[in-house]
Amino acid sequence: MIAIDAETVHGLMDWHRVVEALRDGHRGPRPSIDDLLMRNEGSAFLIRASWVPGGAVGLKAVTVFPGNPNREPPLPAVQGQFLLFDGDTGAVTAAIDGAAITALKTAGDSALGSDLLSRRDVETLAMVGAGAMAEPLIRAHLSVRPSLRRIVIANRTVGRAEALKERLADTGCEIKTTASIDTAVAAGDVVSVATMTREPIIRGELLRPGAHLDLVGAYTPDMREADDEVFRRGRLFVDARETTVHEIGELMIPLAAGVISEDDIQGDLFEMVPGSAGRASPEEVTVYKNGGGAHLDLMTAGAIHHAWLQQHTL
Repeated sequence: MIAIDAETVHGLMDWHRVVEALRDGHRGPRPSIDDLLMRNEGSAFLIRASWVPGGAVGLKAVTVFPGNPNREPPLPAVQGQFLLFDGDTGAVTAAIDGAAITALKTAGDSALGSDLLSRRDVETLAMVGAGAMAEPLIRAHLSVRPSLRRIVIANRTVGRAEALKERLADTGCEIKTTASIDTAVAAGDVVSVATMTREPIIRGELLRPGAHLDLVGAYTPDMREADDEVFRRGRLFVDARETTVHEIGELMIPLAAGVISEDDIQGDLFEMVPGSAGRASPEEVTVYKNGGGAHLDLMTAGAIHHAWLQQHTL
């Protein structure tokens, strides 16, 4: 069994490789996906498993402790491991740092969604939230939309947004920070949201015509980031129906209220990648729910394992 730590993962992968691994994974058969989520006082223990028919098997076990970055010394909010199993023998082929995979597949998922849905001429990226996922999301979005030249970072704690701005100086983009979520949303051609909120913070009335909204943060039945008007205005897409429609509050709550129906979901990545679903006009608002299922971890782990083998067999 190969053990691949976080430093090695980031040395092996870049955003192009991650996005293309996810794109290729959605050209194959739909995998089986299953989750176990346990929560305790705001923290979570999450086990995600996936099995590709005739292919690999993978399981990720991670903890999510949102208060960890505020400890002294700081600790990662997400920690865990991914186990990759051989599809023929069932043997464990690799153990890979779970937090590294989570960051890559989550941001890569959103970047692939944007590549398939956002306009090619977008110029301003609005990032709502300045937590651990904000920097990977920004860099992943930039990798698929080089037309982006402005970034607006909105966070209620402006100091965290300023620190993120400094880390992104190498992008060459004009970067502004604000405490106003509304200001960022109104400015964005692409709006990416990664927060821990349980109440909607994105107001659909503020989205620009032709904007693409990337909803990342909500991952439990009681979490949502977008208000009802987002779904009234926008055409809705998801990364996978199995991991979003009846699993995450972002869709479960407006579905239960009758704001949307399952028929309003225009497609998922298994339909968008082959080209059977996507943006219909330059003026429409597209809404993409990133559910981050175990199959995405498995696709990313497969690419990491392949890259490691290439490097060590030269």
